[in-house]
Amino acid sequence: MTTLRILLLLIGCLPLLAWPVEQYHVKVIDQKPQARDIFVQGLEILDDYLYVSAGNYGESRLLRYHFADGRLDAGQSLDEQFFAEGLTVLDKHIYQLTWRNRAMLVYRKSDLEFQRWLPIGGEGWGLTNNGTELIYSDGSARLHFISPTDAHILRSITVTEGGRPVTLLNELEWVEGTIWANIWHSDRIVIIDPHTGEVTASIDLQGLLPAAEHRPDTDVLNGIARNPADGAIWVTGKRWPWIYRIELQPVDDIPQTQQSDSKSR
Repeated sequence: MTTLRILLLLIGCLPLLAWPVEQYHVKVIDQKPQARDIFVQGLEILDDYLYVSAGNYGESRLLRYHFADGRLDAGQSLDEQFFAEGLTVLDKHIYQLTWRNRAMLVYRKSDLEFQRWLPIGGEGWGLTNNGTELIYSDGSARLHFISPTDAHILRSITVTEGGRPVTLLNELEWVEGTIWANIWHSDRIVIIDPHTGEVTASIDLQGLLPAAEHRPDTDVLNGIARNPADGAIWVTGKRWPWIYRIELQPVDDIPQTQQSDSKSR
């Protein structure tokens, strides 16, 4: 057996090497008030407006606020049969997922008037876009890239971290060529390579909402929005009183004495 063949056999027996996942805490650098009754399922900032998808049966809404001062600009209430999920704005339309109706609702961006619905293959959780395609999650480890005209699935990727699938992918945001995703029932956001599905970074947001701000109906972290005007990242949660502007801080760059402060504020 040649030396080359022996080397190839040895390499084939080695475990696959997982790409290292960067670890971050966050620092809050600004915050804006948010109505506490909003069960945030989708969040997006565009053209000085904040778009919000609010969920729950009988309470689901599409809302648009002036981002600067938080004034409500327009809104639409959904039929009580719909549980609204993620949303995104692409070109002249707003797209809003529903949870179990196998439907995505399409609105006219100019006045939030409902236009039509598009079929999706299963549950709808989070939604974003890369400028040409819509990208949605369904609660599994899969992300689906679909056509905005007919919701046809163009391709799908499996999200993995250290070689293992990452499930419960929820609210999504396209950030500078990557996909950011909330992990449901956790205080964590992962950053995903949209080509390979690999998680390249993990963001710990534990303690972002101070304990004193929690009420019995306060729910989980959910909602990511990048402001195209300045690149700022804003996050929030379901029935949270604030939307927070955050700045990432690599864990290795934070002195141990400051790490607890960076996680809580």
